[in-house]
Amino acid sequence: MKLTNDHNLPDIVVDALSTNHYSRGASDISVTSLIDSPRVKLLQEKHDDEMERDVSEMIWSSFGTAVHHLFEEQAGSQGEDVISEERIFAESNGWTISGAIDLQQIEDGKVIISDYKVTSVWSVIFGKEEWETQLNCYAGLVRMAKQMPVKELRIIAVLRDWQRRKAQMEDTYPQSPITVVNIPMWSEQEAFDYLDSRVKLHQSASFEAQTNGVLPQCSPQERWQKDTTYAVMKKNRVRAIKIHTVEEEAESHASSLGKDHFIQERLGDATRCSQNWCGVAKWCDQYQKEGEQGC
Repeated sequence: MKLTNDHNLPDIVVDALSTNHYSRGASDISVTSLIDSPRVKLLQEKHDDEMERDVSEMIWSSFGTAVHHLFEEQAGSQGEDVISEERIFAESNGWTISGAIDLQQIEDGKVIISDYKVTSVWSVIFGKEEWETQLNCYAGLVRMAKQMPVKELRIIAVLRDWQRRKAQMEDTYPQSPITVVNIPMWSEQEAFDYLDSRVKLHQSASFEAQTNGVLPQCSPQERWQKDTTYAVMKKNRVRAIKIHTVEEEAESHASSLGKDHFIQERLGDATRCSQNWCGVAKWCDQYQKEGEQGC
């Protein structure tokens, strides 16, 4: 990937932000790639030399790396029952999967898996499906590679946009700039089946790429698809009275409230599937066919 410096940042800042020590080790695929779109992964690999990114956009990933190092240094002094930044390997359908687990704590012969995230308050309040998927994949790797049961899954979230005033005013707002989020844990079989199905999906996509075939389409979840909604509005009022997912229900609701009320259609979109979010959109025939608004 080509790095640009559109904002003329000092060399020391550019060098710091552009340093990348990531490695998936001796594996065919990492957990983070496994749970993501095969289409995006393969297009990124194919067009890596053509892709561009400004170094200023790498600030939060660099900040996340710094937070990892900070916690890792302390974990090293916690004893043998605390394992920090270990990359684990396991086999599935002929491929080696790897996952770098930020923190493992052993309690009564069971593993508590934690992952550090530098993220937004919004992510903690509303949740992120990929957190559940990622940590349950890590749990599957621990069970396969270490033959150990998993006790608990957690996100240790560092909230970059936390505001003390909102924490004092709103009960539902995170009460600390660092908060622990408990993640639902799948059964062993659910985790194994998911890992196996994702490996097969990526293997099939890889074969299509090597034989100039057709890549699988990105799913609505992989495109961060939002459904179209229907807001019941009142004249001279900015905020919606209620948001409906079914147009007929919205119309009935607005009608029951009187003539000053109306329906505002809010078209759904796929946030990720755009030139702003997806770095490979310009090479993606799914994007070209469906268009930025329809993708």
